[in-house]
Amino acid sequence: MAADVTPPAMIPPPGAKAFLAKHGWAEADILPVAGDASFRRYFRAVEPDRSAILMDAPPPHENPRPFIAIARWLVERGFAAPAIHGVDLEQGLVLIEDFGDNRMRETVDETPEKAAGLYEAAIDVLIALRAHDPGDIPPYDAAVLHREANLLTEWFCPAVGIVADQPGYDVAWDAVFDLALASPKVTVLRDFHAENLMLIGPSVAGGEALGLLDFQDALAGHPAYDLVSLLQDARRDVAPELEAVMLDRYKHITGEGDALDAAYHVLGAQRNAKILGIFTRLWKRDGKTRYAALCPRVWTYLERDLAHPALGPVKAWFDANIPVDKRGDPMTIDA
Repeated sequence: MAADVTPPAMIPPPGAKAFLAKHGWAEADILPVAGDASFRRYFRAVEPDRSAILMDAPPPHENPRPFIAIARWLVERGFAAPAIHGVDLEQGLVLIEDFGDNRMRETVDETPEKAAGLYEAAIDVLIALRAHDPGDIPPYDAAVLHREANLLTEWFCPAVGIVADQPGYDVAWDAVFDLALASPKVTVLRDFHAENLMLIGPSVAGGEALGLLDFQDALAGHPAYDLVSLLQDARRDVAPELEAVMLDRYKHITGEGDALDAAYHVLGAQRNAKILGIFTRLWKRDGKTRYAALCPRVWTYLERDLAHPALGPVKAWFDANIPVDKRGDPMTIDA
């Protein structure tokens, strides 16, 4: 594990108390909240009759400005992103609305009969995003798609002893990326999945309202990308049957057709290749072994995507470069 990339322990930053006091939370207890795969840390500021979330996004590792800007953009358009209660950019501290602990992930796992309704609610959020031009965010263009896909050849392949054909990899993706770029752009939240969707009460339409988290890396891109994030969830199994039903719902409401299917699987393959690289890096570089164990699920999704006819060139590269016995948990594969 590289010491210079190890996130700090879950101890509140030195300036937390003064920051909270400045924004009217002087009496709050500061309790740790589970974090994510980044340097960001989260704490709950708790008083007898209220609570808020303290985000610690320490510079230079983290920059909270995109989160703040996109949260405000979402709220202005009626989406349930956390309200911003206070900001100190110099320290990287942000005080935000507390959506509680009721995540979609645990609700679906513990009460499977609620899965269809909750996934429908999530699909409806993505449909609603289509009604708005993207925010002032960078494009999710071919250069970004290539850079992300290359995380597989940069991290996963060496970890399992594969010297990959990088030029061939680039050519294979070039042959399919146009399918993922030929669409009106939307704000792509990029980590739109069950662990980042909070159940915050009934919606106006009578279903479950979903609070949005972890959108600071949003880009302007194809609407199918967030569908993949949701329906090919690297952290929980989504049955192919449920995936198909939700895609049909999305297409029926939006009028999308076969082009959406092709883009979905191209972006699914790209995202899953990226995730395999990221999860391997989290293990190899950062010592977070639990991420390597998620790779077999990601391979299942990736192979599902590669089976789509639009992915012919990419499938051919994978078949030529990564044997079946190397497609799994990189910690358990001999290099």
